[in-house]
Amino acid sequence: MSLTVLIPWRSQPSRIAAFDAVATWYRTHFADVEIRTVDSPEAVFNLAQCRNLAVAGVQNADEVVVINDADTLPELESLLAAIAAAATSGVVHLPYTEYRWLGAAGTTQYAAGRPLVDCDFELVHGACSGIYVATPATWWAHGGQDERFRGWGFEDAAWYLAHATLLGEEPRRHSGRVYALHHEPQLRAGVQYDANAAWMERYRAAVGDAISMRALVLARLS
Repeated sequence: MSLTVLIPWRSQPSRIAAFDAVATWYRTHFADVEIRTVDSPEAVFNLAQCRNLAVAGVQNADEVVVINDADTLPELESLLAAIAAAATSGVVHLPYTEYRWLGAAGTTQYAAGRPLVDCDFELVHGACSGIYVATPATWWAHGGQDERFRGWGFEDAAWYLAHATLLGEEPRRHSGRVYALHHEPQLRAGVQYDANAAWMERYRAAVGDAISMRALVLARLS
């Protein structure tokens, strides 16, 4: 099976091992996989912009692609189910119902050969990021992700609300787990984080109002 995997990526020493693990997982499970890394041109890493740029680089609007964070591993069966469904559904698919953060202990266990499902973890409630499965046509149908969220925080939650409001349903989940590997955490505080939080309130205010939500999204695209 051929597959294109898009990974937002800016190299940092503590993240290299996780990135290598993600790349190895895909090369192990897919004989014909193309892994494309995308960085944002800004000095401050912009995860939403990376995802948008990655999808914009896919020429076939109907090709199903996997947008995969550089630290997150899926389970094969749920990923395959998401890939199959995303071709015709018109919505984005999340290949998990459970998001496990392995932390330092669980990540060390995995590196030593323990199966992912048996590694120590913390459950992240309400997760809506990590791995997306979609066609470019679907990604752009609700505006992609908002690049006004810079640094870290809220871009995934805002996207989730826009998807639900503009496409008429939440992203579809497939039963299974994803596993986030340990690395040095990013600072989620300060002026930029506060600005992201304030912008997120605009999205919350537009929930269920397609006209307001579309205007919010189009303001970024214009």
